[in-house]
Amino acid sequence: MRFYFYHPRNWLWRCLIVLAVLIFFVIVAAGGIIATNYHHFGNLFKVVALINSRYLEPVKVTNLVDGAIRGLVDALGDPYSVYLDPKMFAQLEEQISGTFGGLGIVVTSKDGFLTVVRAYPGTPAKREGISEGDLIVKINGRDTKGLDLETAVGLMRGPVGSKIKLSITRKDNPVVRELEITREQISVPTVEGHMIPNTRIGYLALTQFTMKTPEEVDAMLGRLQKQGMRGLLLDLRDNPGGELRAAVKVAEHFLPRGPVVYIDYRTGKDETYTVNGRRLDIPLVVLVNRASASAAEILAGAIKDTKSGILVGEKTFGKGIVQELFRLDNGAGLKLTTARYLTPAKHDIHKKGIEPDVVVPQGPGKEDLQLQKALEILNGQLAQAA
Repeated sequence: MRFYFYHPRNWLWRCLIVLAVLIFFVIVAAGGIIATNYHHFGNLFKVVALINSRYLEPVKVTNLVDGAIRGLVDALGDPYSVYLDPKMFAQLEEQISGTFGGLGIVVTSKDGFLTVVRAYPGTPAKREGISEGDLIVKINGRDTKGLDLETAVGLMRGPVGSKIKLSITRKDNPVVRELEITREQISVPTVEGHMIPNTRIGYLALTQFTMKTPEEVDAMLGRLQKQGMRGLLLDLRDNPGGELRAAVKVAEHFLPRGPVVYIDYRTGKDETYTVNGRRLDIPLVVLVNRASASAAEILAGAIKDTKSGILVGEKTFGKGIVQELFRLDNGAGLKLTTARYLTPAKHDIHKKGIEPDVVVPQGPGKEDLQLQKALEILNGQLAQAA
């Protein structure tokens, strides 16, 4: 067995010594944990030094540090906490703002497959024939089976004018289509709406929650009211969530005065988000399904608990935790789970979901049974009111 000693003049080793001293004082200040974990810290620095001195190829220190940070976050075992390199952090900020360079599709993970939920009209994806239900099996040659959504979305976004190769198939058609698409500047509308023909019912679909969503909802509800809306169908199906405060602002239209959501932090600095009770005084039915998650569940859960509307569809996804974005140096970032949220009735829905008031599974055909049931309920309420 051979032993190797590391000369202090090695610049990396000197950096590690300084880092070790800093970590020592931080941990001692936090409660003396180093006394029981010194072997682990010693191993950490030994491994870094061995890689630096003995690994076959030269390695950048920044790569080692990034890998160590990713390892720290991955060790949490939380799929929602993610270390984001500068490129991915910038892309996530663009997504939250609602404007970014990409293809114009919304994707989710179903049964381990990257599945298209929506392709927006007028976007590169729509022009190439990509549609709801398509499976993206490869991105630039990379297999997407089991790939997390953060990484998949990051791979599909890029500079405006750059090209991307997608391999597309469908469950009912195993033929793989190879597409090369040019990315464009995408401004994703988060709100769709119209009056249901031959009724007094307005239809409002929220595809996600960004900082633009409350303004878009205000404008759409104003148009629907001018067209004689007397009942509203709010569609939150396939809505993956998004910005918490945007969901609270949207809830102002649908809830009585009181709490929308309770945020429960480990540190005890709990928060309560409330609305002032300026709700629409019309019958409301909300559509949800297994892909309604996070901020969409906050809104759906508040409507159910306050009996402000009737939920129709399938049990929701069950994401009852909150992530915060922290900006790090060099443009990197950390998305970290910092709290859980509770509905107005103090229900914890994480990994449980929200049961709709009226359960309607979506059939395999193209007929929208959930929408039909929602319209049946709303028409009945309007007839009773008349």
